[in-house]
Amino acid sequence: MGSKKYIEKLKQLPTPFYFYDMELLKETLQTVTSEAGKYGFDVHYAVKANYSDRIMEEINKFGLGTDCVSGGEVRRSVECGIPASKIVFAGVAKSDEEIKYALKNDIFSFNCESREELEIINKIAGEMGKTATVALRINPDVDPKTHKNISTGKAENKFGISYSEIEEVIGEISALRNINIIGIHFHIGSQIRDLSVFKKLCDRVNTLQEWFIDQGFNLKHINVGGGLGINYDEPDAEPIPDFKTYFKIFSDNLKLAEGQTLHFELGRSIVGQCGELITKVLYTKVNGEGTEIALVDAGMTDLIRPAMYQAKHKTVNLTSDSGKCKNYMVAGPICESTDVFGKSIELPETKRGDLLTMKSAGAYGRCMSFGYNLRELPKEYFSDEL
Repeated sequence: MGSKKYIEKLKQLPTPFYFYDMELLKETLQTVTSEAGKYGFDVHYAVKANYSDRIMEEINKFGLGTDCVSGGEVRRSVECGIPASKIVFAGVAKSDEEIKYALKNDIFSFNCESREELEIINKIAGEMGKTATVALRINPDVDPKTHKNISTGKAENKFGISYSEIEEVIGEISALRNINIIGIHFHIGSQIRDLSVFKKLCDRVNTLQEWFIDQGFNLKHINVGGGLGINYDEPDAEPIPDFKTYFKIFSDNLKLAEGQTLHFELGRSIVGQCGELITKVLYTKVNGEGTEIALVDAGMTDLIRPAMYQAKHKTVNLTSDSGKCKNYMVAGPICESTDVFGKSIELPETKRGDLLTMKSAGAYGRCMSFGYNLRELPKEYFSDEL
């Protein structure tokens, strides 16, 4: 699988571009639906990870719903044929127009993150003659043991209704006549590789679930978000994450009430490994410290994760036949010092014209591209269309 299988065709395409292994995506989706299906779990695909039309088409074919964090993602889901009854609208600051569009389309649920948001949704729903179905997003103060910039469930984060404030918020719910509380929602962070974290989340959810029952709430669903990570270091050794263990943790540790459904919002774990960023070496040089540098035509505008999160993507030279390896700084053309993909990447001897691939770029790659330096956005190509 992956780009090597298609190298002769990829050589003909203008770089930089994103390449997607659709066979791997379909295999991943089959695994997700099979493992979740064992327990009757509902999976919503996190659109923010990758909203390419082709990706969304496959998501819909496998019957997944969507998790959206903007009105644009709700609209994209609707336009791609995702049933409104499977669309969840999260997001820490929803605009009035986004709320109106979601209400108009009768989506499954709003994941609400603050007292004032509840009041605004209630007001807008009343003006439209609608009742909004809502899940309360609660910040459970659970450490996801991941990068600080993708941690969302600790007390210090901006997301969700604070664990300490929930009782006060619940006391005001009865006055909101145009809102129907159908569930509670959690999301503690992304790229979580220590699966024991999810057991801790289950324990916290169980405690809150009991409290809500004591308050007289009949919660129809629990939404535990996503966060399952992928193997960036050795993607070929783990092309599909361990969904079997992941879902079993929730089956074994989360205490669902009778008739209650459990929902997940998975993104990176579904699409991360199927995508790669292909780039061409433009120049090589040695800096004043003696570091070998390979300057490529992809930049932080095409893949911002290394600059934003200090993320590392396994980088492979697809075309060099040299048996000699060197350590390279791989850097892009953007006029910023942070436009560096890695400072010590081992590659076979690399020269102008070689093709490099940055693997595990299917999630938060193309969708985070931007036009700084007036650069064009990278194109996307799919294995089943080459």
